[in-house]
Amino acid sequence: MQKIFFKKMSGAGNDFILFDKSQNPELKLTPEKIKNICNRKNGIGADGVITIEDIENYNYKMMYYNADGSTGSLCGNGARCSIWFAEKTSRLKNGLAKFISNDTEYFGEVLDDELIKFNLNPPKKIKYNFKVKASGQLITSNFADTGSPHVVIKISDVLKNVNNPKSAFTNILEFPVNALGKEIRYSADFRPDGTNVNFVDVIDNVIHIRTYERGVEDETLACGTGSVAAAIICYITDNLKPPVTLKTYGGDYLTVDFEIENQKVKNLSLTGPAKIIFEGSLDEKLFI
Repeated sequence: MQKIFFKKMSGAGNDFILFDKSQNPELKLTPEKIKNICNRKNGIGADGVITIEDIENYNYKMMYYNADGSTGSLCGNGARCSIWFAEKTSRLKNGLAKFISNDTEYFGEVLDDELIKFNLNPPKKIKYNFKVKASGQLITSNFADTGSPHVVIKISDVLKNVNNPKSAFTNILEFPVNALGKEIRYSADFRPDGTNVNFVDVIDNVIHIRTYERGVEDETLACGTGSVAAAIICYITDNLKPPVTLKTYGGDYLTVDFEIENQKVKNLSLTGPAKIIFEGSLDEKLFI
């Protein structure tokens, strides 16, 4: 029986199953297979799947798949995990990464053991201070496409009780991320593809963030592109100066750095922990 080898990786709590195509040359993924192996009860369990493939003129090619089998969007923490994996498999020189994902060129580097920096392209779109209807109210929202689409909402702008306007959320740990995140994710305002939804609270210049992720269809312990979106939004809404520190729901910290020139974002990066949790193999029959 053919074995399929994998590594389980975590980027600040965002977890991924990584397949190296040089180790698994016959690997063939389908949405159904991805759903099965990402299942947390009957599979390995993960927020998504990453494949690494050797490619000419680059250190590697990365493909990212959400837990529901969908693809096509950028995963910031997944990219950081891929950089660390490339370092551990001797694909990098001097810890510098140049790779392809979704036909786009990206760069990153290993700063220290399990500390990885990923350089992102400038946001494709940013929108401030608009209203989204959800939970029976109009919620002040912001939006940034950082490779994936992200709504960013301050929890203080969401009412606990619609009949009591003075009653607002003051503790992000009590916030109903799944219920409200799912409603906004599927809102008509973001059709046809939907959006990721981030809820934030700024405490002592640190962004505390929780994210409902499209494609995972659940809250994750961290979201890289969501953290980047939140940092850029809070630069305007809360006057946070880069580098911006974010505390994820899983407890790890991420750093987003950037510069603003002529009202444009440049030199955008995401830095944080990435590590290999364990490795193993699957029987091919379990992969169906």
